[in-house]
Amino acid sequence: MAMKEFSDLKSLRDRLKEEERLRAIEKAEREQRERIAREHAVEFRGAVKDVVKMKESDRYVWRPAQEAELRAAKAAPARPRTAAEETAAVLRESMLSDQFDVDGLLDEEPTLSWSAPGVGPDVVKRLRKRYWPVEDELDLHGLKRDDARRHVDAYLRKSSKRGVRCVRIIHGVGHGSAGGEPVLRGMLHSWLVQTADVIAFCVAGRTDGGHGALIVLLRPALED
Repeated sequence: MAMKEFSDLKSLRDRLKEEERLRAIEKAEREQRERIAREHAVEFRGAVKDVVKMKESDRYVWRPAQEAELRAAKAAPARPRTAAEETAAVLRESMLSDQFDVDGLLDEEPTLSWSAPGVGPDVVKRLRKRYWPVEDELDLHGLKRDDARRHVDAYLRKSSKRGVRCVRIIHGVGHGSAGGEPVLRGMLHSWLVQTADVIAFCVAGRTDGGHGALIVLLRPALED
């Protein structure tokens, strides 16, 4: 019995030594990784010490996806579509979703606004100051959600093709809806963010409809 206990103690001692050796190896590797990371951080700071931050610009930068769409459109045959083909294309290309989460994309300022990636902050500031005059408007009063979505999609496509730069979309304040909640307002925000032709939007001023309307800037505004 004594021999067995001695053997068990010897096995335990050997196991503890092995665990200690493995911990020492792990510690040495961790310290080496931390040392290399510190060296890289010093090298990076030295490399960028003379870098000067670029000035903010209101220039619109096209996204690669838009470039690809533009090239595809230019390469497409010139044959005019039939009425059936045009309807099918609109339905196929319309991807506006009611479930799109827009809350995280809107700024936190009291005056709600949004701008597409690549659009400088000066664009939204100019839009709020009505730098671009409103050229047309769409009134969604009385429309149900699905009808409103179709109207917004078709209206924005048509406006952009016509070269319209700035429009007003009236969604109302919700007094006539169930519970008095402005349902269309939240939906409209989501639809606009998903529309490639929309560059930015902000809440309308008092003379333009206040919180019952949005001023929407379209792509032609930055292609002049």
